Amino acid sequence: MNIRLHDGPLAGLESDALVWPLANGPSLGQAADGQIAALRESGEVRGKPGELTLLHEPNGLQSRRLMLMGVGESLDAAQVFRMTGQAMRAAQKRRFKRLAIALSDGEFARIAAEGCVYGSYEQPKYKRDDSSVPLEEILIVAPGADASAFDAGRIVGESVNLTRRLVDIPANDLGPVEFADMAESMGKAAGLEVEVLDEAALEALGAGSLLSVAKGSARPPRLVRLGWNPSDAADDSHLFLVGKGVTFDTGGLSLKPAKSMEKMKYDMAGAATMLGAVTAIARLGIKQRVSCLLGLVENMPSGSATRPGDIVQAMNGKTIEVINTDAEGRMVLADALTYAVRLGATHLVDAATLTGAVSVALGSVNIGLLGNDDSLSAHLTATGKTIGEHFWSLPMNDDYLEPMKGDLSDLRNAGSDRSAGTITAAKFLEQFVDGTPWAHLDIAGTANLDNGAPNAPKGASGIAVRTLVRAVETWPSGGAG
Repeated sequence: MNIRLHDGPLAGLESDALVWPLANGPSLGQAADGQIAALRESGEVRGKPGELTLLHEPNGLQSRRLMLMGVGESLDAAQVFRMTGQAMRAAQKRRFKRLAIALSDGEFARIAAEGCVYGSYEQPKYKRDDSSVPLEEILIVAPGADASAFDAGRIVGESVNLTRRLVDIPANDLGPVEFADMAESMGKAAGLEVEVLDEAALEALGAGSLLSVAKGSARPPRLVRLGWNPSDAADDSHLFLVGKGVTFDTGGLSLKPAKSMEKMKYDMAGAATMLGAVTAIARLGIKQRVSCLLGLVENMPSGSATRPGDIVQAMNGKTIEVINTDAEGRMVLADALTYAVRLGATHLVDAATLTGAVSVALGSVNIGLLGNDDSLSAHLTATGKTIGEHFWSLPMNDDYLEPMKGDLSDLRNAGSDRSAGTITAAKFLEQFVDGTPWAHLDIAGTANLDNGAPNAPKGASGIAVRTLVRAVETWPSGGAG
């Protein structure tokens, strides 16, 4: 797909369709403006967000169609992202070859590039009769646009789609080893230092918590480390992005019901999110030191699987009674967080499809945000707000740790009931960060689009990648903690 900036008058621009956000105002020329005004006066076009009206043979324009996009009263970054992605999908559906998108302000060039790439996403091909035809060329017309910002948007969009593609690949094609191999290839291509730890290396590290999840599977676990260490780093802070990568989750011996298991290929979305973010950070050359750890396992029931009631020892020496083998993500993250601290993390952010409880609390709108550092949480929340990704902070009172304290062990991996499940899971994770400023993103309710959206098909959403990249780009001097 060729996506580029275009500088020139709209009237003479030839395309299959010219996308026009109605909040841009009247500046297409008297003839076309008159057609739009008539449609608005009749009520056929109202300008509501998500509304799309196709006007054929618009007066005074060389474009064969005018695609009128409703965005509400004014244009902001969130609306630009959704609108451009929706326009892309609409154009692909109609088999257009050349699409032009007009924006009134160059400041939206980056977000428009992100939205276009996002909207162009194609899921992994498994249908024999798949006949989708991608657009050949997309032109963004945005007065005063910065070319480097536009290029950054394209890179970030591609990294979000990398995340989505990994999540959408079925588990029979993407186990821990395959994921690790892909992460190594993608990481090296982005200029990252890459290290892949196999089962023997994990045993040597004492990663008993992570390994306990993998015991029931014939597919061995992996822990992947990717490092971005620019020589001109802005300060001494070292952020670690840590992702849960359960490539398929049956629940282990605490077996999920069949209805709850079907979508569990997505249980590695946290690791996919962090891989997307760190590859974008490297490709953009951001002057901050960032590393990434991906804990990759498959959770299966078998004669060798960890049993409810078993007690295992985590990398930091704490013992954990396994109450429920379906509370496995926190077991993976426990050792990954410990290892990040051991490697010198000054700040930690983890992402995981960790609890069903977060969907009950926040639905598919907000990412659950928990942590031990208000500054870090505020930085992520404020960054996400600027682009339309929403985070909601949940309390972390010490009382929430009580259900996670063991009788025979230091900790238990699940409480006796489902009360405050998202919070108690985060309090469990907090026991492995050793006081390091840390934020936990529970993306279980937001990582997958069950019904699709105007700018995206059903499947992986790629949520949080764009926020994490921007959070590193705008990293406060001395760190966000």
